[in-house]
Amino acid sequence: MTVRLGVEEEFHIVDLATGMPVSAAPGLLELLPDRTFVRELQQSVVETNSRVHGTLDALRADLAGTRRLLAETAAPLGLGVIAAGAPPLSRTGTLDATPTARYERIMEEYAAVADEQQICAAQVHADVPDRDTGVRAMAWLAPWAPVLLALSASSPFWLGADTGYASWRTLVMQRWPSSGPPGAFASAAEYDGLVDELVRSGVITDPGMVYFDIRPSAHQDTLELRICDACPRVDTVVMIAGLFRALVADACAAVRDRPAEAVRPEWLRAATWRAARSGLSGDLLDPLTRTAAPAPEVVRTLLQHVRGTLEGNGDWAEVADLAARELAAGGAAQRLRRVAGDKDLQAVVGTLATETRGPH
Repeated sequence: MTVRLGVEEEFHIVDLATGMPVSAAPGLLELLPDRTFVRELQQSVVETNSRVHGTLDALRADLAGTRRLLAETAAPLGLGVIAAGAPPLSRTGTLDATPTARYERIMEEYAAVADEQQICAAQVHADVPDRDTGVRAMAWLAPWAPVLLALSASSPFWLGADTGYASWRTLVMQRWPSSGPPGAFASAAEYDGLVDELVRSGVITDPGMVYFDIRPSAHQDTLELRICDACPRVDTVVMIAGLFRALVADACAAVRDRPAEAVRPEWLRAATWRAARSGLSGDLLDPLTRTAAPAPEVVRTLLQHVRGTLEGNGDWAEVADLAARELAAGGAAQRLRRVAGDKDLQAVVGTLATETRGPH
């Protein structure tokens, strides 16, 4: 089967004069088409939804056009649009939540955890043959998710300071009770039963609050990758989408006749922390050897692991080239640190806005 792709991207809305996030999404959304542009928990964030595509070239064109429209609509209002896991400059308790019954319930129940969700993600959806296969495939995919996180890591700054991490968004996201790597499930019914139990317990308010690193759609035969930071450059999103598509295809084929070997959740959490800590500039945990190795080595291992499927999809040359470029630059987190220099985070915001908008 042809594995099609879709992407949701989240963007921070910032004041161009100060670089600070502002609760300006409602007014901005009034000027933009419905469905493609939607609201999020915080009024300082806008989410975009791509169409479904069969090729990376079509996906790139869609994402680039949507970003450009969002940035061009925001600019006359004195607003900038930045794709990053977290805004470099921000303060907690200064932004407004979106006033819907659901979001107000979340803000009340989760208190500071919800208030501090000033974070943005890039989420990739890929087709699976059916929900049962997709749910079983999650256990096969889970060890590779931290490698994709490392490729996306773009949130070294939080509240105006360098955290020392490549993806501070990951640490913020892990505060939710339903976040982190998914467990191993034998069927969609078993997975749905767990979600029902979580909702009945009151720990989450509804199935939409399942924030696992990878999760199945409740309505379509797709898997969603949720672990990644929002990416300043479209090419990074395209690269990750190509890798995820190949991983999903291989995972579905692998679990067709036998269940995936379940990796212990402690190892998965450790691998995620390692990826969030250093991104592409330090070690990652290799899913094949279960040992630490330099990030470029682990990324190349992933590329070779899915090379056959990438070639079959016509994606190998492009994804390999984009990955090589990302490794050479050290990833977004290190690139942004170089821009910051001696704590010039306003320059970082400007760079993020330029990269997010893309070429004129």
